[in-house]
Amino acid sequence: MFQSHGVANLTQQWLQRYGWEILPHPAHSPDPAPSDFHLFGPLKRHLGGMAFETEDDLISEVRNWFDNLDVDFFRVGFNSLLSRWKKCIDLHGDYVEK
Repeated sequence: MFQSHGVANLTQQWLQRYGWEILPHPAHSPDPAPSDFHLFGPLKRHLGGMAFETEDDLISEVRNWFDNLDVDFFRVGFNSLLSRWKKCIDLHGDYVEK
């Protein structure tokens, strides 16, 4: 089974080491997390229609997808976050559509 707590801890340590500010996201917020906007849609489209015999096969395919992403994929995602956050700030925290 995938150890998500270990990955979360490593991610938080990495963010702290490089001085990135960790923005809070309420656990039961109706708004999607920032990663939902740019990351999971393309991943869902990539995996659509595929069938996996084991969890390891699925994990392998997801890792392969990440390994083959272009750096620009992440640059576009981060840039879109900046504009979404600005909209949210300008709207005093109200819901932000695409």
